[in-house]
Amino acid sequence: MSDYHLHLHPHFPAPPGSPPPGEYPPGRIEAYVEAAAARGVTEVGFTEHLYRCVEAVPIIGRFWEREARSDLANQVAAFVPTEQDISLERYVATVVEAKRAGLPVKLGLEVDFWPDKIEEILELLAPYPFDYLIGSIHWIGGWSYDFEDVVYEFERRGVARAWEQYFGLETAMAASGTVDVLAHVDYIKKLGYRPDDEPIHLYEMVVEAAAASGTAVEVSSHGLRQPVGEIYPAPKLLEMFRSAGVPITLASDAHEPELAGWGHEAVREAARNAGYSRYLRFEDRKPYDVALNAPSSN
Repeated sequence: MSDYHLHLHPHFPAPPGSPPPGEYPPGRIEAYVEAAAARGVTEVGFTEHLYRCVEAVPIIGRFWEREARSDLANQVAAFVPTEQDISLERYVATVVEAKRAGLPVKLGLEVDFWPDKIEEILELLAPYPFDYLIGSIHWIGGWSYDFEDVVYEFERRGVARAWEQYFGLETAMAASGTVDVLAHVDYIKKLGYRPDDEPIHLYEMVVEAAAASGTAVEVSSHGLRQPVGEIYPAPKLLEMFRSAGVPITLASDAHEPELAGWGHEAVREAARNAGYSRYLRFEDRKPYDVALNAPSSN
């Protein structure tokens, strides 16, 4: 089995004992591999955040300055620059070296989707030997909807409108075919703010887009560690992906070694309950599927 959404660096402020940003001390990757293996996960994929990479800063720019609400813009301005402290070049070299040493690891990247920047981003990433790219939406304009300190925006904007805006971006990303996998596809639910009725019409948009572009979706245990207390995607949404023939990857979204492979059995159960019997692995941006219950081998 595999875990295709792992980060070698925690977010700011980092827990005590974490390596300095952009550094990879001996044994760091091995610690993820060992923790995952203890949970029956024998292949791990690292997906550092592109927005944290210094090489991407000139492309991404100060995107929050386009946000009309100054309180939301100021919140992003206070933390994003503090996290832009990782070298893409060094990250890639570190994971590639681990692969060459025989460790069961894959090189991925988590790419935020800015429609007006994605072509430049893809040009930046083209020279690197990624096994796969996952795509995510962390900001609606300049609003960090997954941060507690600006959670009040759900009430000011309206939950229904927030979800519509989020799924509009998610659908555009899925339709673009620029990433291989949609990460935590209904991440907007993280803090527990949801429409009164399940938004099937929004689900349909992203499912149809992913099916048309051949983009997979990850089944992630991350939501189980958040206020929503639910796997991404929601059961109904995952069933819809299955009905549309959209393949899956498996993920934990761990940012620390001890959480690698966390929730692995819950993820498999959710996938099986939705009707999946196979999942994807990647090599050099090429997918191949394996049985959901089959042991993973490198």
